Amino acid sequence: MKRTILSTILLCIGVMMMAQTPFGKGRLKVSKVARNAVRIQYMEAEVKSDLPDWLYVKHDEVESQDISTQIDAEGQTITIKDKNGKPVFKATQHQLIDGQATLAFDSPEDEFLFGLGQFQDGYSNVRGLSRRLTQVNTQISMPMVLSNLGYGVLWNNYGMTEFNPSETSVRLERSQETGVRSQENRPEAEKEVVDVTTTEGNKKEVRERHIFEAEIDIEEAGMYALLLDVGQKMARRHNLCIDGVPVIEMQNLWLPPTASKIVLLDEGRHRLTAELTKDDQPTVYYHLIKDETVFRSPVATAVDYTVFVGSPDEIIATFRDLTGPCPEMPKWALGYIHCRERFHSSQEILETANRFKAEQMPVSMLVQDWQWWGKHGWNAMEFDEDNYPDPKALTDSLHKMDIRLMLSVWSKIDKTSEVGKQMERDGYYIPETDWIDFFNPQAAAAYWKNFNERLVPTGIDAWWQDATEPENDDLAGRRVNNGRWTGEQVRNVYPLLVNKTVYEGLVHASKEPMILTRCGFPGIQRYGSALWSGDVGNDWNTFRRQIVAGLGVQAAGHPWWTYDAGGFFRPHDQYTNQDYIERMLRWIETSVYLPLMRVHGYMSNTEPWNYGDEAKQIIASCLKEREQLRPYIEACAERVAKEGYTLMRPLVFDFADDERALRQSCEYMFGPELLVSPVTEPGVTKWRTYLPKQAGGWTEIHTNEHFDGGQYVTTKVNKAYIPVFKRTTN
Repeated sequence: MKRTILSTILLCIGVMMMAQTPFGKGRLKVSKVARNAVRIQYMEAEVKSDLPDWLYVKHDEVESQDISTQIDAEGQTITIKDKNGKPVFKATQHQLIDGQATLAFDSPEDEFLFGLGQFQDGYSNVRGLSRRLTQVNTQISMPMVLSNLGYGVLWNNYGMTEFNPSETSVRLERSQETGVRSQENRPEAEKEVVDVTTTEGNKKEVRERHIFEAEIDIEEAGMYALLLDVGQKMARRHNLCIDGVPVIEMQNLWLPPTASKIVLLDEGRHRLTAELTKDDQPTVYYHLIKDETVFRSPVATAVDYTVFVGSPDEIIATFRDLTGPCPEMPKWALGYIHCRERFHSSQEILETANRFKAEQMPVSMLVQDWQWWGKHGWNAMEFDEDNYPDPKALTDSLHKMDIRLMLSVWSKIDKTSEVGKQMERDGYYIPETDWIDFFNPQAAAAYWKNFNERLVPTGIDAWWQDATEPENDDLAGRRVNNGRWTGEQVRNVYPLLVNKTVYEGLVHASKEPMILTRCGFPGIQRYGSALWSGDVGNDWNTFRRQIVAGLGVQAAGHPWWTYDAGGFFRPHDQYTNQDYIERMLRWIETSVYLPLMRVHGYMSNTEPWNYGDEAKQIIASCLKEREQLRPYIEACAERVAKEGYTLMRPLVFDFADDERALRQSCEYMFGPELLVSPVTEPGVTKWRTYLPKQAGGWTEIHTNEHFDGGQYVTTKVNKAYIPVFKRTTN
C-alpha cells in the first residue's frame, strides 16, 4: 500500500517535471495547456498522424496551474483536482485496440452532464445516454461535455465518435405477420407521398411503412441506455416499442439515422417492435447504465482529450481561448432575420422589404434561399439574370432601407456549370460526389477565388453555408485531399473547413463576416459562424426538442445558434390552420430570446401579414420586443467576443448547485438577467415555471409579479407572450 502511494506521489511530481510517463501498455503525455486545463494523450506506439491540428489555436504550455494532475500508473487512473485540492475528475480507462480509442471516466449517479452539440432525442442531461456522434441534417456533433461537478471534457478526434457505446445489440427483422406485399398489391393506406427537399431540389417521395421485431433477454433489472440505428444514412421515422409500450416516436422528412433513449427494464424477456420505412435495417444497441461516461472513436492514433476545471463560464472561456475566440457578431445581425423558402426574384425581395417598412415592423436582414442560380446550375455562383438582373442594385436598394441581405451558398457545385467544370478538371471534388474537397487546400482556394470574384462584389452582407455536414454523410467510405486521408479520419470536421475558407477569405477581403451554417465542430466559433437546427418539423414535440438541442450546443461551447421559427416543414394550410398558427406564435415568441431571431419555412411565404390580423399583430409585437432588447443583446454579444461569455445559458451555468434547476430541460437564462420559460403545449392560459434559488427573487416582466426563488410558480399567459422573469437584486 505504501509503495502504491509513493509511486502515485512520484508520478504526480513527475507530471510537473516531464512531458511523458509510462502508463499501461504505452505512455502518457500530459500538457498544461491553461491554468485550469490539461490535455492528456495516451499512445502505445510511435504512430504519428499527419492530420493538421484544426482544433486548437494555442499549443504552448503554461508555467503554473490552479489544478493538479495525479497519475496512478499501477491502477491506470488519472485524477484531476481543482484549486482547492478537491478531486473533480477521474479517468479509469485508456484503451487502444486496432486503432480504436476508448476513454472512460467516473460519472456518479447524481451527476448532470450537458453538451455534445445538437441532437433530436430531447435529452438535456446526457449522463448515461448513448449517442452516435455523426454530422447529418438536424444533428450537429460536438464532442464536448460539461459537468455540474466542476469539469468539462473535450474529446480530440475528428472522426465518428460513440458516446457511452453498447457492447450488446439485436437486429430487428421484418415481421412476416404484417402482410407486407409488393408495391403493386399494397393497400394505399400503407403508402405515403410527401414533399421533400433534396440536394437536387424539391421532390415528391413515396414511402412505405413496415413492422420490424426482435426479442432481448435482460439479466439484471435497471436503467438501460438504448440506441436505435435504422441502418440508413438518414431516417424518415424513429419508432420503437418495448412490450407494446412506445419508447421512441419521431417523424420528419429528415432525421438522423440514430435515436437515443433511457428506459427502465425488468429482468426477463422483452419484445421489441418498430414501425419504420421499407428500406430500413434497424438494430437496437443496449446496456445497463453504469457510473461511468465513455468516449470511443473507431479511427484514432491516441486516446486524446482535454479536461477543463472550474465553473461552466470558466470552462467555456478556456475552451474558446484554446480553440479560438469568437469574433464579435455584427450588430445588424442581432435584430430580426426574415427568411422563407423561397424568394423567386429581386422584385419579390424588394416588395417584401417595402412592406415591412410600410407595416412599421422592424427587420434587420432578408434571406435569399437556394435556387437563385436558376438555369446556370446548382450553386453556380451566378445569379439567374431573368429573375435577378442586377444583384448589386438589389443590395444597394436594401441598404438604403437599412436592411441587409443573406445569400444561401453551398459546398456543392453542379459539375456542368462553369465553376463546376473548373473544379472537376482540377480534381477538387470529394470522389464520386458533388461536394468540394475542402481538405485539399488548393480546392478550398479555388472555391474562395470564385466566391470572391463572383459573389462578394454584389454587396451581399451575410452568407448562409448550407448542408455543410456534408449532407448524406458523403465522407464515409471515401478518401480526401488527393487520397491522403480516409473520410473516416475526418468525418465530423468538414463544416469547420468550409467555414474557415469563407471566413478567412472575407477577412482578407476586408469584409465583416457573418456566416450561418447547418453544421459545426469545436473551434468553428472562431470563424464567427452561427448554427441552426436544420430542416425540422413544426409540432410541439419538435419545438421542445429544438430548445433542448440548442442548449446542448451552448454547453458544448458554441454561442451562436437559432432555429427555423415556425418549423421548416409546415402544414399545407398553414395560413388558416389555427392550431398551427398557435404553435408558430410560440416558436416566434421564444425566438425573441434566442441568440439570433430567424423565421423560415419550406414552400412558405412566412411574412407576418399572411397569417391573419391577430397573428400579424402578435408577431409585430415580438419584432418590436426584440428591437427593444437590442442594447441588452449587443452588450452580451460584446462579452461573448471579449470574455468567452455564453448568451443562451443552460441553467447549469448560473445554478449548478440547484438540482431542480438542473432538471429543467427547456428553461434557460438569456444573458445575466432574464430567465426564459417557453410555452411548449397548446391551449394554455397558465404556465408552470421553476424559479431557481436566487437571493432577490424574480419578477415576471409582462405582469410585474414578484416571486421568491427556489420554487415552482404558475403564471398567466395568453397568445401574445411567454413567461420571462428578471432577476431581482436585493
